[in-house]
This record gives sequence, C-alpha cells and structure tokens, in this order.
Amino acid sequence: MKVLIACGGTGGHINPGLAIADIIKSKYPDAEFLFAGTPKGMEAKLVPKAGYKLETIKVAGFQRKISLENIGRNIKAVAYLATSGKRARQIINGFKPDIAIGTGGYAAGPVIRMAAKMGIPTAIHEQNAYPGVTNKLLAKEVDYVMLTVEEALKFMDKSKFEYSVTGLPVRSNINTMSKAEARAKLGFDDKFTVLSFGGSLGAGCINESMEFVIKDNFKNGREINHIHGYGGMGKDTFPQAMKAAGVPLKSDRLRITEYINDMDVCLAAADLVICRSGASTLAELEAAGRASILIPSPIVAGNHQYHNAMVLGKAGAAVVIEQKDVTSQKILDEVLKLSSDPKKAEAMSENAAKLFLTDTNDRILAVIDKLINKK
Repeated sequence: MKVLIACGGTGGHINPGLAIADIIKSKYPDAEFLFAGTPKGMEAKLVPKAGYKLETIKVAGFQRKISLENIGRNIKAVAYLATSGKRARQIINGFKPDIAIGTGGYAAGPVIRMAAKMGIPTAIHEQNAYPGVTNKLLAKEVDYVMLTVEEALKFMDKSKFEYSVTGLPVRSNINTMSKAEARAKLGFDDKFTVLSFGGSLGAGCINESMEFVIKDNFKNGREINHIHGYGGMGKDTFPQAMKAAGVPLKSDRLRITEYINDMDVCLAAADLVICRSGASTLAELEAAGRASILIPSPIVAGNHQYHNAMVLGKAGAAVVIEQKDVTSQKILDEVLKLSSDPKKAEAMSENAAKLFLTDTNDRILAVIDKLINKK
C-alpha cells in the first residue's frame, strides 16, 4: 500500500501527519509513504528527520493586509498557484498512491485536491476547533474528514462530507509516569506544582506573568514548585530578571530553563499547566489529565487557539484568559486560588482527562481502512 501525506507550514500540521504515518505503519508495516510539503517550511527538516521521503511543491497563502511587502507576496502566491496543479499531478503520478491524506497547511491544498480529482481515495485531518482555510475548502472534495473535536463542525458544511471525531494523536510517552515518580526525578517534594511554557520560541505575556509569579512565590516562601520554559524569546531577559531578584534558576522548588526537553516528566509532575492552546498541547493536557490556565495566542489564523481553549474551558478543565485581559496579578491570583484548593484543581484535571479519546489510533485506522476499501 502506498500512502501520500500532504502537510506543511507549522508543527501543528506536520506532527499529526507524521503521527498518522506511524499509526498506519503499526498495522501495515509494509506500507510505503511519501510526504508532500513546501521546500522552506518546517516539514523540510521534520519529515526527513522522521525517516520519511519528502517531495516539495511551491505554494503560499494570500496576505489580506495591504502593504508593498504583501503585494509582492501575493504576486508570488499567484505565480505558485498557477504551477501548483501541474506539480501536484507530477508528485502523484510519480508515486502512484493508493490513498492520500492531508493534515493542513497550504501545501495540502493542491496535492489533496488533485488526488481527489484523479480518483484517489482522500481524507483530511483537522486539528483545531476552528478549521483552517485549506481544510475548509478540501472538506468539500475529499471522501472523509477526521476531526480532533466535534466543535469544528460549527464552521464546516457537514452535509458535504462523511466525518469522524478521531481526536489527535499524542506522543506515546505522555501519561506513563506517576506524579510521585516524576517529582522525585525533578527533585521536588509533593507540594503543588506548576508547569508553564510558551512553546519553543516562548511567549512574551507568559514570560512576563511567570516572572511576577515566580518572584512573588519565592519572596513569600510559598510551598509551590514551579517549572518554567521561557523559550528563545526570553533567553536574553528571563534569567537576568531572576538573577536581579535573587531567584535561583534551579532549586528544590524551581527549574527554569530555555527549553523543556522532558515534557513527559514535567507534565506528569504538574498539578497546573499555564500555556498557549495549540491543538497538540491541549491533546497532551487531556492525555495527562491536567488542569490548566490557557492564554490563547491572538496572532493565529481564525483565532483558532481561542476556540481550542474554550473546548476545555466549557468542560471545566481550564481557566481561559484572553491575552488582552492578562495581567500578572490575575495569573498569580488564579495560581494561588488553585494551589489553595487542591480539590478544585483535581476536578479540573479529571474533566481534562474525560475529554481525551483513548482509542484515537483505532479511530484513525478505521478511516484508513475505509479509504483502502474504497480503492
């Protein structure tokens, strides 16, 4: 069996594509895979690193805001659009896939559209509660739509396709360690533990709030453990701010680093997580069953992080605070409220765990089998 997977742009589109390939391989070990993506996106590094072959296609999105720079970008996008259909056909004819799957990003558009046009069984996977433009358009043309959450249907015409809520695959090492084991590994005691991060690049508003929270907890000698990843954005400021305040980067209650490379351990140790609300992050919060304070990024397409966060917020699994409403004092107040009410934090954690679909892999394989049977 030959499987073509099209994705690109951000890790939020690429990682689900890689996860789906691994899921298919678990049942069909002889399956052959080809990824299609852009030559300059993250997929150019992530896909070969994962051991899969990548064919590239030049495609770009249109910029709505008028500026000289964006006019130039839109001219380039038009030029790419004119050649994308031909290139997509070349990729498909060269590989001859039995099925094709898109997981979002501009590259998925022309490739999956052409596959559908050529009669190849096709499916897409939408990670967010507010669907991306590419998947909204493709949903009308593919055989099957896989959704992380049912809330996405509010923004799609479900009469146009067959769908299944499959959830989002998460890393296999999430939720394999007890809280006590994880805290012992980090050198923490059994007191309330906070994990905060803003992604690999970091997030200014989260760093600013955590600087205030960590300083205040340290100054007042509160028995709260805290792990914080300040990311690339904070590497020139966050350690210096801690040093100026006399706060150690590592102690029996603190671990402050640029990157969190052992997220499975840190999630297992945490009672409360403070972070953005990308789809993969939220799926891991659900898998681990962790209460959270979510601060959606306001600079993403369709404000989709807000819609993602509200799925947990409405389920009583998270406190959602839009960035425009964030103050350091407000975040500190929420931390102190939950640390002083462990039953509330535990109830939020249980609500998060209830959202997690434990059979995501089986649900995705069921869709794959439908595509194979259609072939």
